[in-house]
Amino acid sequence: MPIKLIAIDMDDTLLDDRQQVTTRTQRAIRQAMENGVQVAIATGRMFRSALPFAVELGIRLPLITYNGAMIRELGSGKTLFHRPIDAELAQELADLFKRRGWYLQKYVDDTLYVAELDDNARYYADYARVEAIPLGDEFFQMTESPTKMLSMGDSAELEAIRAEVSALYGERLYLASSKKRYLEMVDIRVNKGEAVAFLAQRLGIDQSQVMAIGDSMNDVDMIEFAGCGVAMGNAQAKVQAAADFVTAANTADGVAMAIEKFVLA
Repeated sequence: MPIKLIAIDMDDTLLDDRQQVTTRTQRAIRQAMENGVQVAIATGRMFRSALPFAVELGIRLPLITYNGAMIRELGSGKTLFHRPIDAELAQELADLFKRRGWYLQKYVDDTLYVAELDDNARYYADYARVEAIPLGDEFFQMTESPTKMLSMGDSAELEAIRAEVSALYGERLYLASSKKRYLEMVDIRVNKGEAVAFLAQRLGIDQSQVMAIGDSMNDVDMIEFAGCGVAMGNAQAKVQAAADFVTAANTADGVAMAIEKFVLA
């Protein structure tokens, strides 16, 4: 079956190590869209962080953001799907992280909130090109349901955080890592695979006609859902094992190569 929808992760997939889309990849995406193929971004990022890249590429489909917790139209800003973390559960997480002294940030109404502007908060804000708003102790009062919560740390600390959060809330939270120093938390019913399925159904496109491209563990669900699942050459071994095809790395036009092979050939 011909590919009619391509879902592409952003960081370390669509974007190279300078957070840019290479000329070859831009050309392949635009040619695919000119040939009638729909192209979507599926990212763990905030809507406002992903939007400039979608606009630059001329993508018109709604953006899959927050690992699938929010799907929102580009032009109108209309939210088609939103499944945040329950406020009560978010409060339990906030209490746990405050008690353990672990770093935590939250996203409400597509705005990034932190307790203070420490090194982690500044790093994330600079990388995502968004503003981090410090709230002080008020940060730990979960009066609203956050779309996503995220922790950062070194590998040992994140391993400890993941183990405890999983033991306590593993049946209520979906845990994912889009980068080695991130641990992302969303509602258990949320993942990129479900989001791509939602978009495909909305477009009337069969699962077999979907191609998904990614590099991290939060991409596995959509890679497994897609009729053609593609892992980047820089992807983790488990991600590559879940894919039908492994393309080149994000620094070597891997996305372009996959589109050229399966869509433009």
